[in-house]
This record gives sequence, C-alpha cells and structure tokens, in this order.
Amino acid sequence: MSGSKKPAAIAVDGGGTHCRIALIKDDNIDSVIAGPANVSTDFSGSINTIMSGLAELSQRNSLSAHQLNNIPIYLGLAGAIDEQIGQHVQRALPFTRCTVQDDRPSALRGALGTHDGALAHCGTGSFFAARYNKQQKFTGGWGPVLDDIASARWAGARALSLTLYSIDGIQPQSEMTRALVNEFTGATGIVNFAASATAGKLGQLAKTVTAYAQKNDVVANKVLSEGAEMIAANLLAIGWSDGDNICLTGGIGPWYKSYLPSEMQLCVKEPSGDPLDGAVDLARELYLDSN
Repeated sequence: MSGSKKPAAIAVDGGGTHCRIALIKDDNIDSVIAGPANVSTDFSGSINTIMSGLAELSQRNSLSAHQLNNIPIYLGLAGAIDEQIGQHVQRALPFTRCTVQDDRPSALRGALGTHDGALAHCGTGSFFAARYNKQQKFTGGWGPVLDDIASARWAGARALSLTLYSIDGIQPQSEMTRALVNEFTGATGIVNFAASATAGKLGQLAKTVTAYAQKNDVVANKVLSEGAEMIAANLLAIGWSDGDNICLTGGIGPWYKSYLPSEMQLCVKEPSGDPLDGAVDLARELYLDSN
C-alpha cells in the first residue's frame, strides 16, 4: 500500500462513546475503533485516543510516521464547538493538512447522503440538523451540562430525577422507579451516583428506560415522551415540514419514533449511513475528488 501513488485521506468520527478512524486509499477503506473523543470534556484524552487509533491504522497498513503525517485528515469531533478548539486540535496533531469540524456535519452527511431532510442524533449527547437546498442548519450539541436534550445521558438523568420525585410522592411510582431505588439503595445512593457519574455512565441508564418502556412502564414512557417533544420542537425550528425525511440516529434515537407526533412518525426513514460514512465522504470531497 505504501508504494501506491494514488492519493489517500484519513477520516475521523470522534464521539463521546468511541472514536472511529478510516484510511481511504486505493479505493479501499480500512478503519479502526478507539476510545471516546470529546475534545471539550477531555482534550488531552481525546488527542491520545486519536493518536492511538492512528498508530494502529498505520501499523496495519505499513505506513511510517512520515507517510502518515503527510496524508490529509478530516476530523468530525464531538466538542469541537468553535474555531479556537479546532485550531487547538490542529496544533496538537502532526498532520500537514488537517480539517477539524464538530461531529454534526459528518453525522448529517452520513444519515442523509446528499438528500434533503432532517436529523435527530441522540447518542451519549444529542444535536439536531437539517439540510435544504445545500444549506445546513444545526441546533443543540452544547454538551451534557447545559444541553444534550433527549440524549441517552439526558434520559438516564431524567429517569433518576423522576425516581426521586416518586420517593417524594409527587410522581407516581412504577416498576422502573422501584427497580432504580433498589439498584442504588435509596435516594442517597441515587444522589451520590449522579453527583460523580460521567455522561457515559448516566447514558447507560437509558437502556433501563427503553427496557421498561417496552413493558409500557408509565415513568419510562414519560421520559421518552418528554424527549420526543423536545426532538419535535427542534426539528420544526430548523425547518422541517410535513413530508420531509427524518432520520433518528444514536443509541436511543430510534426509540423516540413512536412517541413523535404522528405526522413525523410517517416521515422517519432509515439513515443512508453512519457518521463515519459521512466523514469519509467529506474527506473525499476535500482531498480526493479534485485529484
């Protein structure tokens, strides 16, 4: 591979749960999966994750450090919310040509391909996006402290909040709230867990919410109904109208479909690809299509 004269590019999809890195060369794609890469919440850890994944990729493809560093790289990274952070990432990486964006454009491209429509991405974090007439619009993606509505982290935290309210007697108890009380041995355990839990740890509780929602648990349904209401509001704000395609992505995203307004449910379609597919397409457009 290292002897080929065809141009190559690298695409990175960095998220709060894991980071995927793809080498595009000779019409082939070789990819690796590494740890989380949110450059706002853990910058040095994210850079180490990216460099570790790149090292594995270069070793598998017999590329020297010099050869690797001269391959142009596109990175769609969670937490790269402004130009300053993007420049910080560029300085921390050894590449001669490096483009850094947040993870929303690559997720939108992966889900919709080149078609118009809207996206609600609800993984560990969340954001909303739309493309119409080649124009993109985004809302959300501001992180776990101030935003990430309808994300897995939000769903887990909301389930714990409603469980505390059930202990206080202002929220009906349910099979799910009783199970969470038992799991954390009471209100004190819930509060102590939430005080130190990472977004990923809280996000794991979304699996509890969806499992109990399948049993028609009233509180689990309340969590998903509230999340779907916020999804619908954001999609309308970024230009969705009746009949436009909607993609629901991320670990918990598809679970919201049956809680959306009926006109939106009818427009939900399977995504064309995933965020790494989108990052690969954007890397090709930036670095390869003109060659």
